[in-house]
Amino acid sequence: MKWTEQEASLPLGKQEGFEKFHHEYEAAMRKVNAKVEILTSDFEVRNDYSPIHHIEKRLKTAESIEEKLTRLGCEVSIPSARENIKDIAGLRIICNFIEDVYQVADMLTAQDDIELVTCKDYIKNPKENGYRSLHLGLRVPVFLIDRKVVVPVELQIRTVAMDFWASLEHQLRYKQNNEGRISAKTNIELKACAEVSAKLDVQMQKIFDEVKK
Repeated sequence: MKWTEQEASLPLGKQEGFEKFHHEYEAAMRKVNAKVEILTSDFEVRNDYSPIHHIEKRLKTAESIEEKLTRLGCEVSIPSARENIKDIAGLRIICNFIEDVYQVADMLTAQDDIELVTCKDYIKNPKENGYRSLHLGLRVPVFLIDRKVVVPVELQIRTVAMDFWASLEHQLRYKQNNEGRISAKTNIELKACAEVSAKLDVQMQKIFDEVKK
């Protein structure tokens, strides 16, 4: 379908084909979620231990996709969203320990129908503000009634401690209308908390390893 200027002038959710487009991403998200759950249960049967604490799923709304396209300076259209936004479908996997993060990532990306496109390791190389997580950009085949589509899915894998810090930092910085108003002192304190959290993760991993022995 060739996109017309008239079509692109409509809100994204009102454009022809949006529901089918959105469904592709939802299907891809559900497929990756099912894969992770199967791998986790198999790991638990083999090792009497589950590496995953819990899983969170997120599918961007039409409004959220439109807002991001506008922020990126891109045309607000379905082809533009397909081309420019790779995190419409996302999963956040919360693991117990640092070692679990990499085990889960390795198990999933070893599957022959999962394509690893990008890997950003903010655990080994934390962001300036102290944020830690493993981000994987995946491409997943989805089989529909009449065709196969390959859909991008963003995966964030982190420990309980990393998620605790990231969730509260986001709450303080953005959810309380504080964006742009956080003082330098508060930024330093938040980063210090991230360092404490990281040290706790390392210590808990050491204890877990000792218990396993």
